[in-house]
Amino acid sequence: MKPKDVLNFAKENGAKIVDIRFMDFPGVWQHFSVPMSELDESSFEDGFGFDGSSIRGWQPIDASDMLVVPDPGTAKMDPFYADPTLVLIGNIMDPITHEPYSRDPRNIARKVESYLKSTGIGDTAFIGPEAEFFIFDSVRYESERHCAFYELDSVEGTWNTGREESPNLGYKPRLKEGYFPVPPTDKFQDLRSEMMLTLQNLGIDVECQHHEVATAGQSEIDMRFKPLLQMGDQMVWFKYVLKNVAYRHNHTVTFMPKPLYGDNGSGMHTHVSIWKKGVPLFAGDKYAGVSQDALYAIGGILKHCKALCAFTNPTTNSYKRLVPGYEAPVNLAYSSRNRSAAIRIPMYSSSPKAKRIEFRTPDPSCNGYLSFSAILMAVLDGIQNKIDPGSPLDKNIYDLPPEELAEIPSAPGSLSESLQALKEDNAFLLKGDVFTPDVIEKWIEYKTKNEVEPVALRPHPHEFMLYYDI
Repeated sequence: MKPKDVLNFAKENGAKIVDIRFMDFPGVWQHFSVPMSELDESSFEDGFGFDGSSIRGWQPIDASDMLVVPDPGTAKMDPFYADPTLVLIGNIMDPITHEPYSRDPRNIARKVESYLKSTGIGDTAFIGPEAEFFIFDSVRYESERHCAFYELDSVEGTWNTGREESPNLGYKPRLKEGYFPVPPTDKFQDLRSEMMLTLQNLGIDVECQHHEVATAGQSEIDMRFKPLLQMGDQMVWFKYVLKNVAYRHNHTVTFMPKPLYGDNGSGMHTHVSIWKKGVPLFAGDKYAGVSQDALYAIGGILKHCKALCAFTNPTTNSYKRLVPGYEAPVNLAYSSRNRSAAIRIPMYSSSPKAKRIEFRTPDPSCNGYLSFSAILMAVLDGIQNKIDPGSPLDKNIYDLPPEELAEIPSAPGSLSESLQALKEDNAFLLKGDVFTPDVIEKWIEYKTKNEVEPVALRPHPHEFMLYYDI
């Protein structure tokens, strides 16, 4: 849409309010609302002012004024507000220079698409994330100087087989057996369908929805692949829709990678392909039907994976999922079918259009704009520098002898480790001014001070189980 089209669209839908939205640095959607009378064609150039010092990881208080400039191509009607509300996603600008803000995640995604075209390698990067999530009935948590706890509950929770539910009708998925029995064991079919249909009504193409492996309502809804920036926009709508549909049915959705001990965590396998003039560049006659460029792309991801994890697995909780010896894709290798490898080449279809690489390490706690952009930069670095990914890992990882397993590198074991890797390996991200040094520095600083150190300094509840009587 152009600005004039947006105004007509709003009028046709009876919009009374405009909701301006943008993504903060860690990855939470922010918004403020103005009456419809405040939006005209000039708004798409002049923007709206706000306090950038109140947004995490952004401006100091002495330089707080910022602009958010709506992108007319993002116009949608909100499906949850009581009053008809037009939603516009905005780009963050400096109010004096009117230059795009370096720490605006959406700006980074816009720049990476431009950089791809400038390389001549391709003109479109398609991204297809498979975001998993949990649906709980209740969540309680506290973290104080003298106490800390969390408590989750779910009608599907395998721990509730003996709970008095007046009556308890059973059909609780056992640990690691949620993939994927029909109702009544699957309690959330209708809820997921409502989520899926709400996404489709917003113009977001969905391929499927289903229960996932874990108990307690772990689920997955897959969006059809789209160009990188568009998928970044869809990812924020995706989380917003799922949380709000669950909330109005007295459920709660979390994208925490590992909320439950002893059961599967939530990943976000991310499919990537590059096209040029309508031709898929990752189809060829090499291993598993991919091209040489696709193998180089794999080499780029494997080389930079430890640094990538700072963006693709950006929480301390992410590394409760990425544990060697389980099903998590921690092994920095590639395969056509081995799901314990960090990169898989899907074999569902032999069509050249379906050829892509699937990076399985990421999880849904990430900021999609930053994660997708970092992955593409690693892919491009691999192609530009012809990085050899080595031989595929087509053996069962669990049957390998210890000496052979020791030769396979692993993903980082902690957020601290991934941030250190990013500190040492970030030149590939700085190409084309896509990620800037201040973005890298601020990301490491913010994550270290606000997440790594606070978690490391606090006693863990399980430490009392282990050590109180020592």
